[in-house]
Amino acid sequence: MESSRARRGSRARPSGHRRPLLHRALVSVAVLGASAAGTVYVTAQAHSGPGAVPSATPTSSGSAGGEVSVEPVIRSASQSASQAAASVVDRDALLAKAMASVTVPDGARVSVAVLDVDSGLSAVFGTGAFDTASIVKVDILATLLLQAQDAGRHLTAREKAYATAMIENSDNDSATALWNSVGGAAGLEAANERFGLTGTEGGDGVLWGLTRTTAADQLTLLRQVFGADSELSEASRTYLQGLMGQIAADQHWGVSAVADGSAWALKNGWLPRTATGLWDVNSIGRVTSGGHDYLVAVLSDGNATQAKGIALVEAAAKAAMSAFTDA
Repeated sequence: MESSRARRGSRARPSGHRRPLLHRALVSVAVLGASAAGTVYVTAQAHSGPGAVPSATPTSSGSAGGEVSVEPVIRSASQSASQAAASVVDRDALLAKAMASVTVPDGARVSVAVLDVDSGLSAVFGTGAFDTASIVKVDILATLLLQAQDAGRHLTAREKAYATAMIENSDNDSATALWNSVGGAAGLEAANERFGLTGTEGGDGVLWGLTRTTAADQLTLLRQVFGADSELSEASRTYLQGLMGQIAADQHWGVSAVADGSAWALKNGWLPRTATGLWDVNSIGRVTSGGHDYLVAVLSDGNATQAKGIALVEAAAKAAMSAFTDA
């Protein structure tokens, strides 16, 4: 605890890097065959993994003898598939291009992930795992809420008091109490397996601030908090969203920099590393910009000061937003 502000980030000590996982969309094209009347069925479908079932659509008919020219149909399907693939690749390319304008100081790193809630399009820039610092407090509370759901109970008055202080004021003692309550790293990781986080590992012992995560995983967590397709009930999501929308005034920075006025809900994390004196600075949340809702996660480390880390995070958030709003 180097300072009172540092104390509100997270207690920490070094830990190893973890392996990140970035999701890539795949595109499949299938020509399913011809009917006796000579109709060719073609499907071009963008999908994100196994289990997607393509739907066949009649596209052309042949002669009475059943002879069919399939090349134009196949070409059309291939073009559609290529366009679908391009839209996925181009979104990452647009984000990478936008991030090229962001000055990243020597020795610092930054990674950002963003999802346009309306369109469902997303993009990720940067790789590698980062210390969570205090953004893990969202994960801790999500874990507590999931465990309470499983037990068929509501949070106790004490748990609610801890949750409010932990999220709104980034209180570390409250975070430690709830970290212990959910079972530490083991409890967090069990919940994260259900949430779909694959590149996040809890910190050792009570060092919750040294949980390691990726920007892609934080975007997945935000979808659990703000999306309807979630392991969390509507009541649990509404509760957590409400706390993230009432962050203490001195923490109104980070992804909120790209929001329309106060149309945001966020959690920030900041942590000076004792061994190096450099800062981890992170920000995650939902923002409304130009009438559209976005989920944004920005992670950074190796910052010379907290202020420089905040500036880097906000510049990355603005670049991420431009990849969607300027496209």
